[in-house]
Parts: sequence; structure tokens; C-alpha cells
Amino acid sequence: MTTKNKLTILWTNDNVITSEKMVFMYGINAKKKDWWDEVTIIIWGATVKLVSENKLIQGLIEEAKLEGVHVTACKACADQLGVTKILEDLELEVIYQDPPLTQIIKDDEKLITI
Repeated sequence: MTTKNKLTILWTNDNVITSEKMVFMYGINAKKKDWWDEVTIIIWGATVKLVSENKLIQGLIEEAKLEGVHVTACKACADQLGVTKILEDLELEVIYQDPPLTQIIKDDEKLITI
């Protein structure tokens, strides 16, 4: 079942400026200002490593979570890059993302890919 007022941001770009000035700026404001009822950020690819190492990004994730943004990470990527435990210690959901992403695409939901 789809929700029309739901946004998913697929975050794969590990550029810190892009992360701060697009992914989190928009993601946090989208939830804070009620532009979307639900906002999810999927951490995928190189971004799992960035999250595991960068305190600024970790802080932005915490801010996003406090605003009600759902933040989840790709388990396959985290396992392959050896950062699963770090992400779990940051209290992130770490799951295999292929089925959820496939369903988002099949349901024609709103998806931004960065």
C-alpha cells in the first residue's frame, strides 16, 4: 500500500557537502515543515562508510531522527565495508534494502536519488 505523501531519499553520494546541503537540509526540513508526512533516508553504498567515520554526518542523522525522519542503512553494503557494528551502535536500522527499494519503485512512490 502506498502513501502519496511519503518521500524516500536514496543516498549514495558520499560527498560531505552534498550530504549536508541536500540530503539532510531537504530531508530534515521536509519533515519539520510538514512538506511530507513520511520521510525516509536510505544509506546505501559509499555513504555507509561516510556515516561510520564522520561526526558531522552522524550529528545530522541524529537531528533528522529527532524530527521524525526514518533513517535506514544497507546491510549488504555495511557488511562488505566492515561497518555494520558501527552503524548499529549509532542506533541505525541496518537491513537488506533490495526488497524495500524494489517495492518503492514498483509502487511508483516518490524517490529522490542522490
